[in-house]
Amino acid sequence: MRLTLTVSEDVRALAPGFTHVAIEAHGLVNGPSSEASSALLDDAARRLAVRLDGRAPHEDPHMAAWRETYTAFGSKPSRTRNSAEALAKRALSEAGLPRINLLVDLYNAVSVAHLIPVGGEDADRVEGGMRLIRATGEEDFVTVAGGEETVEHPDAGEVVWRDDAGVTCRRWNWRQGPRTRLTERTTSGIFLLESLAPMPVAEVTAAGAELAELLAKFSPGADIAVRAPESSA
Repeated sequence: MRLTLTVSEDVRALAPGFTHVAIEAHGLVNGPSSEASSALLDDAARRLAVRLDGRAPHEDPHMAAWRETYTAFGSKPSRTRNSAEALAKRALSEAGLPRINLLVDLYNAVSVAHLIPVGGEDADRVEGGMRLIRATGEEDFVTVAGGEETVEHPDAGEVVWRDDAGVTCRRWNWRQGPRTRLTERTTSGIFLLESLAPMPVAEVTAAGAELAELLAKFSPGADIAVRAPESSA
């Protein structure tokens, strides 16, 4: 089943240079991180270092654009970094990139190598379609704090992804909720690669193709569909 993805007009007005590529995949095989997925993460960190050439992640023009956009909807980008910048900082640190599970490792590797925010949701746990909106502040975001499930609410005007049950990711691509995250039991996923100008559409398209190839390699026989880039421009 094809999940619907919509971007609200007020988000398009906020970020006219926004483009996203979606990959929907069924018949996936997930599991613990492996030597192969770990090697992909190590290679992504090396590719990132070449791309940055000594600069900090936030000095990259694409990351700077995300910081400007976060500021525009009221978030502090040095405190709540977009997912690609946060991962890039981890990749360049002594701690290195986390190993989560196979599917998350794959999309994290693509995110770091291309400096593009990439997220993955369990398509079987998404209720209705996914929508990128500016929140009213009354939406529910179910998360875990101190080992206990808790309900938070986004700030009014905050950009969030949501489905019929509530918010799935806060501050655009900052923090994903546990309800729809990819687990080792996941067999269907929707993957989103998100970019802003000045990143060329061709680059986010290439990153999407790379992720689709990795998904096919690690889940032979999976049904994988890459949707054409959708731009707000």
